[in-house]
Amino acid sequence: MTLESEFNRWKEQTLNPALERFPERKQEFSTSSGITIPHTLIPPDEDPDYMTQLGFPGEYPYTRGVQPSMYRGRFWTMRQYAGYATAEESNQRYRYLLEHGQTGLSVAFDLPTQIGYDSDDPIALGEVGRVGVAISSLEDMEILFRDIPLDKVSTSMTINAPAAILLAMYIAVARRQGVETRQLRGTIQNDILKEYIARGTYIFPPRPSMRLITDVFRYCQKEVPYWNTISISGYHIREAGSTAVQEVAFTLANAVAYVQAALDSGLNVDDFASQLSFFFNAHNNLFEEIAKFRAARRLWAKIMQQRFGAKNPRSGMLRFHTQTGGSTLTAQQPENNVVRVTLQALAAVLGGTQSLHTNSMDEALWLPTEKSVRLALRTQQIIAHESGVADSIDPLAGSYLVEYLTDEIERRAQEYLQRIDDMGGALAAIEKGFIQNEIQDAAYQYQRAIEHDQVLVVGVNAFQVEEIITLERLKVDPAVEAAQVGRLKDLRQKRDAARVNECLTLLEKAARSNENLLPVFIHCVENDLTLGEICGVLRSAWGEYHVSTL
Repeated sequence: MTLESEFNRWKEQTLNPALERFPERKQEFSTSSGITIPHTLIPPDEDPDYMTQLGFPGEYPYTRGVQPSMYRGRFWTMRQYAGYATAEESNQRYRYLLEHGQTGLSVAFDLPTQIGYDSDDPIALGEVGRVGVAISSLEDMEILFRDIPLDKVSTSMTINAPAAILLAMYIAVARRQGVETRQLRGTIQNDILKEYIARGTYIFPPRPSMRLITDVFRYCQKEVPYWNTISISGYHIREAGSTAVQEVAFTLANAVAYVQAALDSGLNVDDFASQLSFFFNAHNNLFEEIAKFRAARRLWAKIMQQRFGAKNPRSGMLRFHTQTGGSTLTAQQPENNVVRVTLQALAAVLGGTQSLHTNSMDEALWLPTEKSVRLALRTQQIIAHESGVADSIDPLAGSYLVEYLTDEIERRAQEYLQRIDDMGGALAAIEKGFIQNEIQDAAYQYQRAIEHDQVLVVGVNAFQVEEIITLERLKVDPAVEAAQVGRLKDLRQKRDAARVNECLTLLEKAARSNENLLPVFIHCVENDLTLGEICGVLRSAWGEYHVSTL
């Protein structure tokens, strides 16, 4: 078959049916000079490697995107990661962002919530509402989403060790709104392996942690089919100092471990794989970042088809959220961060992301203000509506540099994957400290390059100025903690104590069995058990993870 005949086949069998279901945003796409922008371009001459290496949008190996029409059909979901202080204040921020054109919510939780403690626990002292919103109970979750119809928005929750419990709260809130769980759309991060590698907000040992993840897979496959059950995260691996190649390799190694755990639990690969999602970072090297996303997509498609025998085409689609690089932002000359974020967001869009968060210019200094968050959102909107980069699919395909970088990143990431396989998989590589050491070495080399002026960072080791930072600052009122503690005290007094004790007994029994814990969590939160109480039972049943145990 010729490339032209394959192109015509794709248009007839893949593109046209997709356009019938989801028409394009415009009847015609053109430049400011009136030049028509084609939907998709292919090489003018025969390329023997084109179908195996690139293919067409929406078809294996998905190098050019997971949807046939990509952004010509609809833009990526524009999220702004937000959450601070109380559920009331975060709810106000969410509604503000939705009113200004955000198309999906992304929830940041405070540190006590992330590690499974209630706001009134002594260990939470001084941390309540500081780096995210404090959620200890279903009541908090109801307030967080007050006047936000959960059947109309997509919600991403950055939560890992207690992710299943927060999902249970979200489902319970939906039920109280009268929304069926099958209508819910969103994502929980739920990626515990990268916590052991790069971030540290783990609670339980690896084995029960993996059980929680596969319980979520199994429950959502039947009850919440449009929910992404995990967001396998390279973002934090990159924030810890990895290279782009390492970000792809270690993220996909973790993904392989999750798929294998699900298969070992008795699930069929095509029953859960389409609900897996990924989360990547976007840094400043524009072409490397674009190539990174394309290489990750192609490599994952091959893994799912060749290693796991997936038959459903959706099982091999690497769908991902992108956040611009927090570690690239500087406290010096913070206005320069607007430029950095724009470049990074552009790379994510040109690389085919499904949703995007753009960091605010002041995040190296403090929690972002409404003004800086709005500017970060406007950055996405200007790229979407004014730049023209979303008007053609994979517009940099065929670039000698981009294709070279895509191939090279895939090759180097595959070498890492083979080394990890030889060690026994991602968990074994983590236990040996291999992945952590590789990231630490990369971070060290990059820092040395900055200190020796081999890498220039504007405002840090080049083009410095004397300055006084005059940006508006967001402050979390210390009274937030007292108010949250007071609300928990009221909850404990008014709830049915006998029902709570019954739930605690039921939970402990389930934790020590093979029963799926999601329905139990939902039952517990609907009867006003708190996050800390549920995690306390699980700590008692499973123990806690400590680095020294590896």
